[in-house]
Parts: sequence; structure tokens; C-alpha cells
Amino acid sequence: MARDTTDFRPIEGVDELVEHLAEGNKPREKWRIGTEHEKFPFYVDGNAPVPYGGERGIRAILEGMQTKLGWDPIMDDGRIIGLVEPTGQGAISLEPGGQFELSGAPLETIHQTCREGNAHLAQVREIAEPMGIRFLGLGGSPKWSLAETPKMPKSRYEIMTRYMPKVGTKGLDMMYRTCTIQVNLDFESEADMRRKMQVSLKLQPLSTALFANSPFTDSRPNGLQSWRGDIWRDTDNQRSGLLEFCFSPDFGFADYVEWALDVPMYFVIRDGRYHDMTHITFRQFMAGAARNEVPDGLPTMGDWANHLSTLFPDVRLKRFLEMRGADGGPWRRICALPAFWVGLLYDEAALDAAEALTSSWTYKEVLAMRNAVPELGIAAPFRNTTLREVARDVMAISRTGLKNRGKKNRDGYDETSFLNTLDEVVARGTTSAEEMLSAYHTRWGGSIEPVFMEYAY
Repeated sequence: MARDTTDFRPIEGVDELVEHLAEGNKPREKWRIGTEHEKFPFYVDGNAPVPYGGERGIRAILEGMQTKLGWDPIMDDGRIIGLVEPTGQGAISLEPGGQFELSGAPLETIHQTCREGNAHLAQVREIAEPMGIRFLGLGGSPKWSLAETPKMPKSRYEIMTRYMPKVGTKGLDMMYRTCTIQVNLDFESEADMRRKMQVSLKLQPLSTALFANSPFTDSRPNGLQSWRGDIWRDTDNQRSGLLEFCFSPDFGFADYVEWALDVPMYFVIRDGRYHDMTHITFRQFMAGAARNEVPDGLPTMGDWANHLSTLFPDVRLKRFLEMRGADGGPWRRICALPAFWVGLLYDEAALDAAEALTSSWTYKEVLAMRNAVPELGIAAPFRNTTLREVARDVMAISRTGLKNRGKKNRDGYDETSFLNTLDEVVARGTTSAEEMLSAYHTRWGGSIEPVFMEYAY
């Protein structure tokens, strides 16, 4: 999320919070695709991390991008921490360790999404390469320790950094040493949201497996294919993971609100200042627990929107659904991730097929799959088969969904070609992580340094 929300409307009751989510309902013709992708900046000389300040730092890249694009700066305590397109059609933001993120505009087709991603990478290269900086497309930082990783001057991250060690063992690694590709998708009704939420929660471990791309930590193999996937198993389990209540046949907006109300907050913003609120839940906030702690200590709709943005389940519900399971990766994956989910969720026949395929999957089965995937990838067991075999069926459904959409580019090609990089994973039976590990043990000569050349943007 590039910019925290300011909406000063007071909250009168829980019904307003439910209605806030329901306002995301959109007719099918207004459904859009919003793709986000993160990447690690590094100095080509020595493959070292890039700090915030200095003539060749993150701030200088942002300032260069601001000049090039004409986007508005996002400021935090006088420091530039991001950019936003003036009409809200996209934003650039920083993750805690300097990971550079594009939050894409809401677009109609994967063709547009891929053009957007390629244009962004070209623009940021134009600014960064004269500084000796490139960007790495992996799911986890392969070389730098947590102590070596820079910290971005962003107020919400200061609060999170203090809080994370209290609620899990891997929260700081999540913040500072991981990257993802995500896609945000719409729904037309509560029933449509329910179907998409349940199908995508069940298939999120498969997405993690297909995109597994973080096998190195601290300059050596970490024994995993998705280190990022493993990190999310013990980050802050009050606000993340696989949500069992979403598997209920009558799950709805109100259920998500009731869960969110009992998750500890991170912050509220008053007069541009971030106040640490990690000691209370949003329900307690609504009951007046902060009345004497912060100015205007009663909750607003902006506080609620910000709170929703600090929840990290595998699929996050706001006024749209966020698919959160995939590692960051090479540029082809930036197009593949939205294609995978759009094919499954934006065509009615495909959604019917995906729902039928997963209808009998239980929470315990999906949780076991989620726990196995970080180590085993698409070889993870499921019932009497493996995720690789499940992937064949799911990929076929997604491909059919994209064909049915019939969204063609100027050359007459539909969106199915964007799935080719995932088809390769299934066909060869090895993930990107396994391919990297093979290279590490053979042609890379036991060094992870070549990853900075082969997986750089």
C-alpha cells in the first residue's frame, strides 16, 4: 500500500465497517486487474544493498522517477517515501528494506498489465543504471543479513519493527528480506466474493509452489524452495495465514469484519503523526480505549481502512481481493501471476470448474499443503497425488478462462500466452528455485553471486 488513508468520517457502529467492504461490489463490466510487484535494488559493484540516502540511494531513484513521470511525491516526516500518479492510476512505494514496489493501475487486460510492468522496469532502469544500481527479481534476499539490510525511513515500519519480534520469529525477515508479486481482483456481490475467496484460499499454496523462487539466505542454500512461504508460517499468526472461518459455506463480509476487529492494531495517524496502537485491538479502539492516548482518540473510517491494510492473510479482503501467496520473480512472472488468477476467477465457467475441483478440500488438508510447499514446492503431496498433478488441472482451467475472456492484443493473441512460464514449471517438474539450486551446485560453482546477473532486471 503506497499511501496510508485519511478519511475523517467517524465510525458509528460495526454495520458501517461491513458496508465499507460491501461497497467494493462492482458489476462485471467494471472489474479490473491491479498488479503489484516488488524487487530488491542492489549495487552492481559488489552486489551490495542500496541505502535510502546519498547521491546513489533509494531517495535519489525516487526523485529521478518523480522528475521523469511527473507523479506526486508521498512524504513522511519530510522525506520522500513514494510516488503516486495524480489521478490514482498507480503508485511507487518502498518496503521496509528498500524493496521497490509498483502498485499498478486498475487495468482491463493482462496485455495492459504486462505493458505497464515492462514500462515501469524500463523507466526505473533508466534512472538507476547510471547510479550503478539494478534490481533483483527473487522472493527472498539471497545474500545480505538482516543487519546488513538498509531500513527505510517510514513511520509505520518503525512501529512494525518494534512489534514483530513480540508476535513471531520471522516478522523482521518478512518485512526486510522478502519480495512478492500480487494481484488485486474485484467481485460483484457478497456471494461472488465468497466463491472467489474460498477458491483462491484453497489454491494459494499451489501459487506459492508454482512461483517458488527463494532458495538462498545469507549467501547459501536455505533448504527451502520458498523461504518467503516459510517465513509467513511464523510472522504474526493473529493477522496472517490461512483463515479457517472463510471456509464456512455462509462466510461473508461481516465474518471478516468480526475477525479484523479482534486483531491488534499497528497505528493511527493524527496530524500527520503515527501513534503506536499495537497494545489494543480495533474493537477496543471502538470502545474508547485510546480516548485519552491520542488526539481525537475515536476511530474514523480512515483508521479502519488502514487497519485492513495491516492484515496479512493468504488472501486479503478489502474492497477487492488480494492474492498474496507468490514469491517475487523474473519479469515474465509479473505477467503470469495475474494471468493465473484472472483465468480462474474472472470467467464464470472457469470459476465453476475451480470451485468444483476444490469443493471437497478441507481446511486441514489445505493447511498441510501450505506447510509442505515451502520445502517441497510442486512435489508437495496432496491426497493420493502431488501438487504437480493438481497444477495440470488448475492450469487447464485457468487457460480455458483466459480463452473464454477473449481479450486479444493488436496482433490477435489472447491472454493465454502469459501462462507459458508456469506451464514450463509443470512440464519439467521443477520450480525456479530448484533450477537455481541446480545452477548453484554446478555452473555457479557453489556461489550465489551469479544470481545477481541472471535474475536482475
